[in-house]
Amino acid sequence: MKQLLLLLLPAMVLCSCNHNKQDDEVAIAVTLHGDTIQIGDKSPILSRLKTDVVKKESYRLEFTTSGVVKAIPSNYAEIASPFAGRISKSFVRLGQKVIPGSPVFEISSPDFFETGKAYYQAKQEMELALKSLKREKDLLQNKVGVQKELEEAEVNYELKKKDYENAVAALKVFQIEPDELVLGQPLIVRSPIAGEIVTDRIVIGQYIKEDAEPVAVIANLSKVWVAAHVKEKDMGMIQALDSVEVRLLAMPDQPFSGKIYHVSEMLDEDTRSVEVLIECDNSSRLMKPAMYGTVKLCDRSTEVIRIPTSAILQEEESAYVLLALGNNCYRKQKVSTSVTEDGKTVILSGLTPGDTIVSTGAFYLLDAR
Repeated sequence: MKQLLLLLLPAMVLCSCNHNKQDDEVAIAVTLHGDTIQIGDKSPILSRLKTDVVKKESYRLEFTTSGVVKAIPSNYAEIASPFAGRISKSFVRLGQKVIPGSPVFEISSPDFFETGKAYYQAKQEMELALKSLKREKDLLQNKVGVQKELEEAEVNYELKKKDYENAVAALKVFQIEPDELVLGQPLIVRSPIAGEIVTDRIVIGQYIKEDAEPVAVIANLSKVWVAAHVKEKDMGMIQALDSVEVRLLAMPDQPFSGKIYHVSEMLDEDTRSVEVLIECDNSSRLMKPAMYGTVKLCDRSTEVIRIPTSAILQEEESAYVLLALGNNCYRKQKVSTSVTEDGKTVILSGLTPGDTIVSTGAFYLLDAR
Protein backbone atom coordinates (compact mmCIF):
# COMPACT_ATOMS: atom_id res chain seq x y z
CA MET A 1 0.00 0.00 0.00
CA LYS A 2 2.81 2.42 0.93
CA GLN A 3 4.51 1.61 -2.31
CA LEU A 4 1.31 2.40 -4.27
CA LEU A 5 0.93 5.79 -2.56
CA LEU A 6 4.55 6.61 -3.23
CA LEU A 7 4.01 5.84 -6.90
CA LEU A 8 0.80 7.95 -7.20
CA LEU A 9 2.16 10.99 -5.31
CA PRO A 10 4.37 12.32 -8.14
CA ALA A 11 1.49 11.97 -10.62
CA MET A 12 -0.86 13.89 -8.29
CA VAL A 13 1.70 16.65 -7.81
CA LEU A 14 2.24 16.87 -11.58
CA CYS A 15 -1.52 17.14 -12.27
CA SER A 16 -1.86 19.82 -9.60
CA CYS A 17 0.98 21.83 -11.14
CA ASN A 18 -0.53 21.60 -14.62
CA HIS A 19 -3.92 22.73 -13.31
CA ASN A 20 -2.40 25.71 -11.49
CA LYS A 21 -0.41 26.62 -14.59
CA GLN A 22 -3.60 26.67 -16.73
CA ASP A 23 -5.38 28.83 -14.17
CA ASP A 24 -2.50 31.30 -14.17
CA GLU A 25 -2.50 31.47 -17.95
CA VAL A 26 -6.24 32.20 -17.99
CA ALA A 27 -5.76 34.91 -15.35
CA ILE A 28 -3.11 36.60 -17.49
CA ALA A 29 -4.52 35.98 -21.00
CA VAL A 30 -5.91 38.70 -23.29
CA THR A 31 -8.53 37.25 -25.63
CA LEU A 32 -10.66 38.67 -28.42
CA HIS A 33 -14.28 37.59 -28.98
CA GLY A 34 -15.67 39.44 -31.99
CA ASP A 35 -15.19 43.14 -31.12
CA THR A 36 -14.91 42.47 -27.36
CA ILE A 37 -11.56 42.13 -25.59
CA GLN A 38 -11.34 40.19 -22.29
CA ILE A 39 -8.31 40.77 -20.05
CA GLY A 40 -7.35 38.29 -17.33
CA ASP A 41 -7.48 39.45 -13.69
CA LYS A 42 -3.72 39.05 -13.25
CA SER A 43 -2.65 40.48 -16.61
CA PRO A 44 0.11 43.09 -16.22
CA ILE A 45 -1.62 45.07 -18.98
CA LEU A 46 -4.36 46.12 -16.55
CA SER A 47 -1.94 48.31 -14.61
CA ARG A 48 -0.97 50.09 -17.82
CA LEU A 49 -4.48 51.03 -18.85
CA LYS A 50 -6.06 54.31 -17.85
CA THR A 51 -9.71 55.12 -18.40
CA ASP A 52 -11.63 58.39 -18.65
CA VAL A 53 -15.32 59.25 -18.71
CA VAL A 54 -16.48 60.91 -21.94
CA LYS A 55 -17.96 64.37 -21.51
CA LYS A 56 -18.74 67.45 -23.56
CA GLU A 57 -16.76 70.66 -23.33
CA SER A 58 -16.95 74.11 -24.87
CA TYR A 59 -14.72 74.31 -27.92
CA ARG A 60 -14.30 76.49 -30.96
CA LEU A 61 -13.60 74.29 -33.93
CA GLU A 62 -10.99 75.54 -36.36
CA PHE A 63 -8.75 74.02 -38.97
CA THR A 64 -6.27 75.19 -41.57
CA THR A 65 -6.07 74.26 -45.24
CA SER A 66 -4.23 75.47 -48.32
CA GLY A 67 -5.54 78.12 -50.69
CA VAL A 68 -4.66 80.03 -53.85
CA VAL A 69 -5.66 83.57 -54.85
CA LYS A 70 -7.81 83.94 -57.97
CA ALA A 71 -9.28 86.84 -59.88
CA ILE A 72 -13.08 86.95 -59.80
CA PRO A 73 -14.18 85.82 -63.29
CA SER A 74 -16.77 88.60 -63.70
CA ASN A 75 -14.02 91.13 -62.91
CA TYR A 76 -11.55 89.69 -65.43
CA ALA A 77 -11.45 89.99 -69.22
CA GLU A 78 -9.02 88.81 -71.88
CA ILE A 79 -9.16 91.12 -74.89
CA ALA A 80 -8.60 89.55 -78.30
CA SER A 81 -9.54 90.58 -81.82
CA PRO A 82 -12.76 89.06 -83.19
CA PHE A 83 -11.38 89.34 -86.73
CA ALA A 84 -8.10 88.72 -88.47
CA GLY A 85 -6.31 91.95 -89.30
CA ARG A 86 -3.54 94.40 -88.53
CA ILE A 87 -3.40 96.52 -85.35
CA SER A 88 -3.27 100.18 -86.33
CA LYS A 89 -3.60 101.94 -82.98
CA SER A 90 -3.44 101.40 -79.19
CA PHE A 91 -5.50 103.45 -76.75
CA VAL A 92 -4.17 102.04 -73.45
CA ARG A 93 -1.01 101.54 -71.42
CA LEU A 94 -0.10 99.12 -68.64
CA GLY A 95 -1.77 100.06 -65.36
CA GLN A 96 -4.35 102.35 -66.98
CA LYS A 97 -7.86 102.41 -65.54
CA VAL A 98 -10.69 101.72 -67.97
CA ILE A 99 -14.49 101.59 -67.87
CA PRO A 100 -16.96 99.52 -69.92
CA GLY A 101 -16.79 100.74 -73.51
CA SER A 102 -13.30 102.24 -73.24
CA PRO A 103 -11.34 101.77 -76.51
CA VAL A 104 -8.42 99.35 -76.16
CA PHE A 105 -7.00 99.03 -79.67
CA GLU A 106 -7.93 99.57 -83.31
CA ILE A 107 -7.61 96.98 -86.06
CA SER A 108 -7.99 97.14 -89.84
CA SER A 109 -9.73 94.00 -91.02
CA PRO A 110 -11.24 92.91 -94.36
CA ASP A 111 -13.51 90.54 -92.45
CA PHE A 112 -14.90 93.43 -90.41
CA PHE A 113 -15.51 95.35 -93.63
CA GLU A 114 -17.56 92.41 -94.92
CA THR A 115 -19.57 92.37 -91.67
CA GLY A 116 -20.34 96.07 -92.06
CA LYS A 117 -21.24 95.55 -95.69
CA ALA A 118 -23.60 92.70 -94.76
CA TYR A 119 -25.31 95.01 -92.25
CA TYR A 120 -25.94 97.74 -94.83
CA GLN A 121 -27.16 95.21 -97.36
CA ALA A 122 -29.58 93.68 -94.87
CA LYS A 123 -30.82 97.15 -93.94
CA GLN A 124 -31.46 98.11 -97.58
CA GLU A 125 -33.22 94.83 -98.35
CA MET A 126 -35.48 95.30 -95.31
CA GLU A 127 -36.34 98.84 -96.39
CA LEU A 128 -37.16 97.66 -99.92
CA ALA A 129 -39.31 94.85 -98.53
CA LEU A 130 -41.15 97.39 -96.35
CA LYS A 131 -41.83 99.64 -99.36
CA SER A 132 -43.12 96.66 -101.34
CA LEU A 133 -45.39 95.70 -98.45
CA LYS A 134 -46.84 99.23 -98.22
CA ARG A 135 -47.44 99.29 -101.98
CA GLU A 136 -49.33 95.97 -101.90
CA LYS A 137 -51.49 97.27 -99.02
CA ASP A 138 -52.33 100.43 -100.97
CA LEU A 139 -53.23 98.41 -104.08
CA LEU A 140 -55.49 96.12 -102.09
CA GLN A 141 -57.23 99.06 -100.42
CA ASN A 142 -57.89 100.59 -103.85
CA LYS A 143 -59.39 97.32 -105.11
CA VAL A 144 -56.62 96.69 -107.62
CA GLY A 145 -54.37 94.46 -105.52
CA VAL A 146 -54.29 90.69 -104.92
CA GLN A 147 -54.48 89.20 -101.42
CA LYS A 148 -51.93 86.53 -102.26
CA GLU A 149 -49.31 89.10 -103.32
CA LEU A 150 -49.89 91.03 -100.11
CA GLU A 151 -49.32 87.90 -98.05
CA GLU A 152 -46.13 87.17 -99.98
CA ALA A 153 -44.92 90.72 -99.36
CA GLU A 154 -45.61 90.35 -95.63
CA VAL A 155 -43.63 87.09 -95.46
CA ASN A 156 -40.75 88.61 -97.43
CA TYR A 157 -40.66 91.66 -95.15
CA GLU A 158 -40.57 89.50 -92.00
CA LEU A 159 -37.67 87.49 -93.41
CA LYS A 160 -35.69 90.61 -94.39
CA LYS A 161 -36.43 92.19 -91.02
CA LYS A 162 -35.04 89.10 -89.24
CA ASP A 163 -31.88 89.24 -91.37
CA TYR A 164 -31.46 92.90 -90.40
CA GLU A 165 -31.92 92.17 -86.70
CA ASN A 166 -29.27 89.44 -86.90
CA ALA A 167 -26.85 91.85 -88.58
CA VAL A 168 -27.47 94.44 -85.85
CA ALA A 169 -26.90 91.82 -83.14
CA ALA A 170 -23.62 90.80 -84.80
CA LEU A 171 -22.37 94.40 -84.60
CA LYS A 172 -23.46 94.89 -80.98
CA VAL A 173 -21.43 91.85 -79.96
CA PHE A 174 -18.39 93.99 -80.80
CA GLN A 175 -19.89 97.00 -78.94
CA ILE A 176 -20.55 98.82 -82.23
CA GLU A 177 -23.58 101.07 -82.53
CA PRO A 178 -25.06 100.45 -86.01
CA ASP A 179 -26.05 104.12 -86.40
CA GLU A 180 -22.39 105.13 -85.85
CA LEU A 181 -20.94 102.57 -88.26
CA VAL A 182 -18.99 104.01 -91.17
CA LEU A 183 -18.21 101.45 -93.85
CA GLY A 184 -14.46 101.05 -94.36
CA GLN A 185 -13.37 102.39 -90.98
CA PRO A 186 -11.18 100.20 -88.70
CA LEU A 187 -12.75 98.24 -85.87
CA ILE A 188 -12.25 99.67 -82.38
CA VAL A 189 -12.07 96.87 -79.79
CA ARG A 190 -13.49 98.06 -76.46
CA SER A 191 -13.33 96.94 -72.84
CA PRO A 192 -16.36 94.97 -71.61
CA ILE A 193 -15.65 95.71 -67.91
CA ALA A 194 -14.25 98.35 -65.59
CA GLY A 195 -10.78 97.64 -64.29
CA GLU A 196 -7.09 98.07 -64.90
CA ILE A 197 -4.85 97.00 -67.77
CA VAL A 198 -2.76 94.26 -66.15
CA THR A 199 -1.33 92.78 -69.36
CA ASP A 200 -0.47 94.75 -72.50
CA ARG A 201 0.86 92.87 -75.54
CA ILE A 202 -0.50 95.31 -78.15
CA VAL A 203 2.04 95.89 -80.93
CA ILE A 204 1.28 98.55 -83.56
CA GLY A 205 1.44 97.00 -87.04
CA GLN A 206 1.12 93.46 -85.74
CA TYR A 207 -1.02 91.14 -87.85
CA ILE A 208 -3.16 88.80 -85.77
CA LYS A 209 -5.40 85.91 -86.73
CA GLU A 210 -8.94 85.26 -85.58
CA ASP A 211 -7.82 82.60 -83.07
CA ALA A 212 -4.80 84.56 -81.79
CA GLU A 213 -4.04 84.82 -78.08
CA PRO A 214 -5.44 87.84 -76.19
CA VAL A 215 -3.29 90.96 -76.60
CA ALA A 216 -4.54 92.64 -73.41
CA VAL A 217 -5.96 91.61 -70.03
CA ILE A 218 -8.21 93.81 -67.91
CA ALA A 219 -8.91 92.99 -64.27
CA ASN A 220 -10.61 94.59 -61.32
CA LEU A 221 -8.69 93.25 -58.31
CA SER A 222 -10.32 95.35 -55.59
CA LYS A 223 -11.85 92.04 -54.51
CA VAL A 224 -10.41 88.57 -55.10
CA TRP A 225 -11.28 84.96 -54.40
CA VAL A 226 -9.17 82.54 -52.41
CA ALA A 227 -9.89 78.96 -53.48
CA ALA A 228 -9.49 76.59 -50.53
CA HIS A 229 -9.96 72.83 -50.50
CA VAL A 230 -11.83 71.38 -47.52
CA LYS A 231 -11.66 67.67 -46.76
CA GLU A 232 -14.84 65.62 -46.80
CA LYS A 233 -14.70 64.97 -43.05
CA ASP A 234 -14.56 68.72 -42.30
CA MET A 235 -17.53 69.66 -44.48
CA GLY A 236 -19.82 70.11 -41.49
CA MET A 237 -17.65 72.92 -40.14
CA ILE A 238 -18.12 75.28 -43.05
CA GLN A 239 -21.88 75.44 -42.64
CA ALA A 240 -21.75 77.85 -39.68
CA LEU A 241 -18.40 79.59 -39.80
CA ASP A 242 -17.73 82.54 -37.55
CA SER A 243 -14.68 83.86 -39.41
CA VAL A 244 -12.17 83.08 -42.16
CA GLU A 245 -8.54 84.18 -42.02
CA VAL A 246 -6.12 84.03 -44.95
CA ARG A 247 -2.33 84.28 -44.68
CA LEU A 248 -0.18 84.34 -47.80
CA LEU A 249 3.18 82.60 -47.99
CA ALA A 250 4.70 85.85 -49.23
CA MET A 251 3.33 87.77 -46.21
CA PRO A 252 2.86 85.29 -43.34
CA ASP A 253 2.50 88.06 -40.74
CA GLN A 254 -0.26 89.87 -42.65
CA PRO A 255 -3.71 88.33 -42.04
CA PHE A 256 -6.58 88.95 -44.47
CA SER A 257 -10.20 88.44 -43.49
CA GLY A 258 -12.77 86.98 -45.84
CA LYS A 259 -16.18 85.42 -46.14
CA ILE A 260 -17.34 82.29 -47.89
CA TYR A 261 -18.77 83.12 -51.32
CA HIS A 262 -19.53 79.64 -52.64
CA VAL A 263 -19.12 75.98 -51.66
CA SER A 264 -18.80 73.63 -54.63
CA GLU A 265 -21.57 71.07 -55.08
CA MET A 266 -19.06 68.55 -56.46
CA LEU A 267 -16.61 66.47 -54.44
CA ASP A 268 -13.18 65.80 -55.96
CA GLU A 269 -12.93 62.01 -56.00
CA ASP A 270 -9.13 62.01 -56.00
CA THR A 271 -8.55 64.34 -53.04
CA ARG A 272 -11.90 63.72 -51.27
CA SER A 273 -12.34 67.47 -50.85
CA VAL A 274 -14.56 70.30 -52.07
CA GLU A 275 -13.52 73.72 -53.36
CA VAL A 276 -14.59 76.63 -51.19
CA LEU A 277 -14.37 80.15 -52.66
CA ILE A 278 -13.62 82.88 -50.12
CA GLU A 279 -14.13 86.51 -51.09
CA CYS A 280 -11.53 88.92 -49.69
CA ASP A 281 -11.25 92.69 -49.84
CA ASN A 282 -8.11 93.59 -51.77
CA SER A 283 -8.24 97.38 -51.80
CA SER A 284 -4.56 97.35 -50.76
CA ARG A 285 -3.73 95.29 -53.89
CA LEU A 286 -1.41 93.05 -51.82
CA MET A 287 -3.16 89.84 -52.88
CA LYS A 288 -2.05 88.82 -56.36
CA PRO A 289 -3.70 86.08 -58.44
CA ALA A 290 -1.84 82.72 -58.22
CA MET A 291 -0.37 83.52 -54.77
CA TYR A 292 -0.42 80.57 -52.37
CA GLY A 293 -1.35 80.74 -48.72
CA THR A 294 -3.15 79.10 -45.81
CA VAL A 295 -6.79 79.49 -44.85
CA LYS A 296 -7.93 79.18 -41.24
CA LEU A 297 -11.63 78.52 -40.82
CA CYS A 298 -13.14 79.08 -37.37
CA ASP A 299 -16.51 77.82 -36.20
CA ARG A 300 -18.68 79.35 -33.50
CA SER A 301 -18.00 78.10 -29.96
CA THR A 302 -20.11 75.02 -29.22
CA GLU A 303 -20.31 71.95 -26.96
CA VAL A 304 -18.44 68.99 -28.42
CA ILE A 305 -16.93 65.68 -27.32
CA ARG A 306 -13.12 65.75 -27.17
CA ILE A 307 -11.03 62.80 -26.06
CA PRO A 308 -7.27 62.22 -25.75
CA THR A 309 -5.79 61.44 -29.16
CA SER A 310 -3.93 58.51 -27.53
CA ALA A 311 -7.29 56.78 -27.04
CA ILE A 312 -7.89 56.52 -30.80
CA LEU A 313 -6.66 53.45 -32.67
CA GLN A 314 -6.60 52.94 -36.42
CA GLU A 315 -7.89 49.87 -38.23
CA GLU A 316 -7.60 49.92 -42.02
CA GLU A 317 -9.64 52.98 -43.06
CA SER A 318 -11.62 53.41 -39.83
CA ALA A 319 -10.80 54.67 -36.34
CA TYR A 320 -12.02 53.18 -33.05
CA VAL A 321 -11.67 53.46 -29.28
CA LEU A 322 -11.95 50.84 -26.54
CA LEU A 323 -15.21 51.22 -24.64
CA ALA A 324 -15.07 49.87 -21.05
CA LEU A 325 -17.87 47.36 -20.31
CA GLY A 326 -16.80 46.33 -16.80
CA ASN A 327 -15.18 43.12 -15.48
CA ASN A 328 -12.05 43.85 -17.54
CA CYS A 329 -14.02 43.74 -20.80
CA TYR A 330 -13.60 46.31 -23.55
CA ARG A 331 -15.42 46.70 -26.85
CA LYS A 332 -14.05 48.20 -30.07
CA GLN A 333 -16.21 51.25 -30.80
CA LYS A 334 -15.91 52.90 -34.22
CA VAL A 335 -15.76 56.70 -34.12
CA SER A 336 -15.77 59.55 -36.62
CA THR A 337 -13.11 62.14 -35.87
CA SER A 338 -12.50 65.76 -36.79
CA VAL A 339 -9.90 68.29 -35.67
CA THR A 340 -6.93 67.34 -33.47
CA GLU A 341 -5.47 70.06 -31.27
CA ASP A 342 -3.48 70.16 -28.02
CA GLY A 343 -3.40 66.37 -27.73
CA LYS A 344 -7.18 66.01 -28.03
CA THR A 345 -9.42 65.04 -30.95
CA VAL A 346 -13.00 66.11 -31.63
CA ILE A 347 -15.39 63.15 -31.96
CA LEU A 348 -18.24 63.68 -34.40
CA SER A 349 -20.03 60.37 -33.79
CA GLY A 350 -19.63 57.03 -32.03
CA LEU A 351 -19.51 58.19 -28.40
CA THR A 352 -21.97 59.76 -25.95
CA PRO A 353 -21.33 61.62 -22.69
CA GLY A 354 -20.96 59.16 -19.81
CA ASP A 355 -19.17 56.45 -21.81
CA THR A 356 -15.96 55.17 -20.26
CA ILE A 357 -13.05 54.64 -22.63
CA VAL A 358 -9.40 53.59 -22.44
CA SER A 359 -7.55 56.88 -22.70
CA THR A 360 -3.98 55.59 -22.19
CA GLY A 361 -2.41 52.25 -23.06
CA ALA A 362 -4.96 51.12 -25.64
CA PHE A 363 -2.14 50.22 -28.02
CA TYR A 364 -1.19 47.29 -25.71
CA LEU A 365 -4.34 45.54 -26.91
CA LEU A 366 -3.69 45.93 -30.64
CA ASP A 367 -2.47 42.31 -30.91
CA ALA A 368 -5.33 40.76 -28.94
CA ARG A 369 -6.31 37.35 -30.34
